Amino acid sequence: MELYNSLTRCREALPALPARISMYSCGVTVYDKCHIGHARSLYTFDTLVKYMRYRGYAVRFVRNITDVDDKIIAKAAQTGKTFNEVVTENIALYYQDMADLGLKPADVEPRATENIPLMIAHIEGLIAKGHAYATAGDVYFRVRSFADYGKLSGQSVDKMLEGVRIDKDEKKEDPLDFALWKKAKPGEPAWPSPWGDGRPGWHIECSCMSLKHLGTETLDIHAGGRDLVFPHHENEIAQAEALTGKPFARMWVHHGLLTINSQKMSKSLGNFITVQEALKKYSVSAFKLFFLSTHYASSIDYTEDKLGEMEKGIAKFQSLVARAEKVPAPGAGARLEEAEFLTEARKKILAAMDEDFNTALAIGQVFELITATNRFIDLGKQDDLFEGQVKAVVSFLKSFLTGVLGLELADRVVGPSAEEAALINERQAARLAKNWSRSDELRDILKTRGILVEDGKSGQTWRRV
Repeated sequence: MELYNSLTRCREALPALPARISMYSCGVTVYDKCHIGHARSLYTFDTLVKYMRYRGYAVRFVRNITDVDDKIIAKAAQTGKTFNEVVTENIALYYQDMADLGLKPADVEPRATENIPLMIAHIEGLIAKGHAYATAGDVYFRVRSFADYGKLSGQSVDKMLEGVRIDKDEKKEDPLDFALWKKAKPGEPAWPSPWGDGRPGWHIECSCMSLKHLGTETLDIHAGGRDLVFPHHENEIAQAEALTGKPFARMWVHHGLLTINSQKMSKSLGNFITVQEALKKYSVSAFKLFFLSTHYASSIDYTEDKLGEMEKGIAKFQSLVARAEKVPAPGAGARLEEAEFLTEARKKILAAMDEDFNTALAIGQVFELITATNRFIDLGKQDDLFEGQVKAVVSFLKSFLTGVLGLELADRVVGPSAEEAALINERQAARLAKNWSRSDELRDILKTRGILVEDGKSGQTWRRV
C-alpha cells in the first residue's frame, strides 16, 4: 500500500506486512459545532485507519481534542458562558456528531488540558537547547535556530518573512518566531509555569500529545487538512525535532479542502453547514459516498445536486444487496466457488485503495461490480455454483462497503423524485392503455436516469441500477 507523502512530495510504500503503524491526526478545537469540513477530515482518516487494518496492519491511532485556545476564550466572552461551559458543551456535541456519522473515537483522544505538564517540560527542554526564549511571561520558538524550517511547506524563511506583519510592540526577537506559551490575561484560563500563569500555544499541544500517546519519537503517519501544512504542521516539526533530534513523522498525509457551491465555507457568507444540518437532509451513507467520490487529497465541492446523486448511488448498492439476498442459500454439498467477475473486481478495488487510498477509483469499480452482479442474476441459475457465487458478492460488499467504508447496505430504497414518479406513473398508464411504443420509450427514458422498470405477474416494479 502506498500513500502520498507531503514531506517528500511523492508516493511511498507503507512498511511490509506484518507491521505496526503509529498514526496521529489533528482533531477539533471545541469552540463551536462541527461542520461538514470537519466531517470530511474525521471520516477520511477513520476510513484510512480501517482500511489499513483491513489489509493487515496493526494501527494505533491518536486524534487530539484542543480544549484550550484563543477561539474558545473568544466564544465564552461572546456568549456569556464560562470557558468550561463552552468546552463541555462542544465536546458533547462532537461525540454526538461522531456517533451520528457512525464513527468510533480514535484509540486515544487526549485533551490538551490533560497534558499541560508534559508541554511545560517540552518547552523547558527547548529553552535549554537554545531553541526557545522567555520574555515577559511568554515563550517563543526561535524559528531561525531550526535549519530545516520550511521543509514541509516548501517555503524559505526569507520568503515567509515577506508575508509577516511586523508589530512594533511585539516581544519577539524575530517576527517569524511563534508562541509556545502565552501569558494569561485577567479572567482567562491559566496554569502555573516557570514563566508565570498562562496556557500553551496551539502548535506545542499536538507535538507533545502525539509523541506521548503513540509512545515514539518518530510517528509513522501524521495526518490533517491541507490548510494546516503551514504554519501548524511546520511548527510541529520544528519544535519536536529541535528537542529530540529525530524525524518527527516519516509520512505526512493531507486531505483537500471542502467548498460550498464553489465558495469557501464561512458563517459570514451564510453557507456554514453543520454536521447535524446536513444529516437532516441526507442519509449518513450518501454523505460518506460524497466524500469517497473524490480523492482525499483533492478539494471537494458540496452541492445539493451532488448529494442527491449520492443518495441514488447508495440506493443502487442497497437494491443489489436486497435482490441478491433473495437468492436461496446454496444447498448442502454445493460447490462454493467465487465468480470470476467478483475475483477481478476485488483485485481492481483493492488495487485502487492501495494506490494512495484512491476511494474514487475504488467506488467506480464497485459500481461496475454492481452492474455485473445484476447481469449475472438476470441470467438466472446456470449451474450449482450460482447461489454461492451470488452470496459471495454480498459477503464481499458487506465486508468492504460496510466494514471498511461504513456504508449502510440495509434495504432502504430512495424514493423517486417528483419527475421520476411522474414518468413511472405515465408508463404504467401507457401499459394499461396498451400503448406499447410509449411504454417502451418511457422505460428507456427511466433507464437513462438509473431506474429499471420491470413487468411481472404483480404488475410494474422498479429499482435503481
